Amino acid sequence: MSRDAEDSPVPFAPPVRSAVLLVAGAVLLAGCGAGGTTPSSGSPGPDSGRTVVADNCGQRVEVDHAPRRAVALDQGSAEILLSLGLADRMVGTATWTDPVLKGLEQADSKVPRLADRYPSFEKVLGTEPDFVSASFLYTLGKGGVAPREQFTKLGVPTYLSPTDCVGKDNSGDGDGVRTRPLTMDTVYGEVRDLARIFGVPERGEKLVGELRARVERAKAAADFGEASVLYWFSDSQGPYMAGCCGAPGIVSGALGVKNVFDDTKEEWPQINWETVADRDPDVLVIADLTRKAQSAESAAKKIEFLESHPVTRNMTAVKHKRYVILSGQAMNPTIRTVEGIEKVAAALKTYGLAK
Repeated sequence: MSRDAEDSPVPFAPPVRSAVLLVAGAVLLAGCGAGGTTPSSGSPGPDSGRTVVADNCGQRVEVDHAPRRAVALDQGSAEILLSLGLADRMVGTATWTDPVLKGLEQADSKVPRLADRYPSFEKVLGTEPDFVSASFLYTLGKGGVAPREQFTKLGVPTYLSPTDCVGKDNSGDGDGVRTRPLTMDTVYGEVRDLARIFGVPERGEKLVGELRARVERAKAAADFGEASVLYWFSDSQGPYMAGCCGAPGIVSGALGVKNVFDDTKEEWPQINWETVADRDPDVLVIADLTRKAQSAESAAKKIEFLESHPVTRNMTAVKHKRYVILSGQAMNPTIRTVEGIEKVAAALKTYGLAK
């Protein structure tokens, strides 16, 4: 089961992320690597002949022209493309947990949403895509829309975010286990990869520069001593809490705070409420989801549960109402992880936890 599954799982089982696939007949074949793409020839312009070759999550991909009919199967991937000013080259998005990133509303409105959750493979192919990107392995694997190989057979290149494969073991039944901590450098690598594939590398460098500057500003103002936090993504019956080393680990590391479940490398382990109450964090970081896949998706429902449940209502953070509300995407390894760093820092200051 997963934090994206429709039914609530059993406590302590690791969650699996779901998503969607895409793509139809066009002429490309690609994807990019965690370390960036390698242009092999020609100009990077969108209409010039050139080939970008890369190793992407264990697959060699080649893109022989800048995509003109791209589909982004996960919100994180879609928001990168929109932030790079590529709405006019997108023919579909899917799998949304939150409203689109502020400032991208107009661009997003121009791109068809194939599904709020997971579109069918046929619906994706109906857009006649020449490039498909996804944030999560499940989206482009068995159980998702279709395995990457099916797109490759159609001549459609696929790109999987390196944040879901680099330093991560996805061989189990859950959301995976981090073999080494995720860093923002991997997110920046994804931005650069996509910018090169689309022939706009300068836009990628500009976006990375802006994100990096925001992180540095937040870190410079952070001094929170021994403050402890817990990250709750979804589900009240078998709650998904962040382990040490995914996107919430980036937030904790940047601000020097302790995640009370940093003793597990599982991406999103399910943990029972008795254990949560025993760890008793100073602050609860709560995802505010607009989807309706599991129990207690919205922040309001989560807080209502916390303040009424006999096990959780006496926790320190609950009694003092120390909640930090984040978008689901801010807890995923995306460009909005930066938003997570900023908002958690601001809230900790508001709660008087800064030295």
